Amino acid sequence: MVVLAKPAPLEQISIIKTHTSNNFFTGVPVIDLSRPDSKATMIKACMELGFFKVINHGIPTGLVSRLEAEAVKFFSLSQVEKERDSGIRSLFGYGSKRIGSNGDVGWLEYLLMQTNRESLSRTSQALFRANPDAFRSAVSEYLSAVKKLACEVLEMMAEGLNIQPKNVFSKLLMDEESDSLFRLNHYPPCPQLQEVDCKLTGFGEHTDPQIISILRSNNTSGLQISLRDGSWVSVPSDQKSFFINVGDSLQVLTNGRFRSVRHRVLANSYKSRVSMIYFGGPPQRERLAPLPLLMGEGEESLYKEFTWFEYKTSAYKTRLADNRLGQFMK
Repeated sequence: MVVLAKPAPLEQISIIKTHTSNNFFTGVPVIDLSRPDSKATMIKACMELGFFKVINHGIPTGLVSRLEAEAVKFFSLSQVEKERDSGIRSLFGYGSKRIGSNGDVGWLEYLLMQTNRESLSRTSQALFRANPDAFRSAVSEYLSAVKKLACEVLEMMAEGLNIQPKNVFSKLLMDEESDSLFRLNHYPPCPQLQEVDCKLTGFGEHTDPQIISILRSNNTSGLQISLRDGSWVSVPSDQKSFFINVGDSLQVLTNGRFRSVRHRVLANSYKSRVSMIYFGGPPQRERLAPLPLLMGEGEESLYKEFTWFEYKTSAYKTRLADNRLGQFMK
């Protein structure tokens, strides 16, 4: 069992009332990537939820398990060992409880890194001193696979929207200057809340600023999404599938046709949860605005044009739950 060596005081982290009798949400769209007729289902999911899961994705189980084992190995270290290289902890590297610099906290610890080779090498050398090559190799192979998956999904979206070329979205991730991130999260159990119908906030409600997020977790529940009526529903865990989040940038590119999903994670009272998320982002210089190819006759843009760097900089200055796109709307 992996636990935080220095738990944050409970009063600093939001407690969410739950009811043990609640069922999991059964409406998560399932997209079978082996079926070409899945595009229509995917488009509907992006418009209604901004969230779905994919099966028959082609990513080997062993590749995922290998990276998860490296993550668990790291999070099982003492707090002193995990925090021993403070030089990379200003933004990237290891973090515990504090999420960003604006006061958000959660019942978690994490590794955050850029996906370029130099950043992965630096993180591996700094934090995996016993065997940096094992982690670097595991994360590099995993990222190569999920980036390919993200591009496949984005191209299916473009085809489903009947716009050409089909790489109109995916080319932003394939660009050499793509500003993508990778995050490994660990949510320890919270024994203090085992006797009551409450859970600690692991990661507070938010939307992802990037284009698309590819999420995989172990077989422990905790993820929740917000429906259009504002209600929160729990997503059943599924360690064999990948969950897809529409991000703010994709919402802008589609002029609001696709919905950036608001989501959060609640810490489990009994089990440790480990998740890995690839955030596919555009180059910092990329200008974001609704695609002319999608705009109908007389349709007006809902958003001002801005660069990804401008939006990312603005988002990092906000709290998690803030409406980040609000100030960029016309």
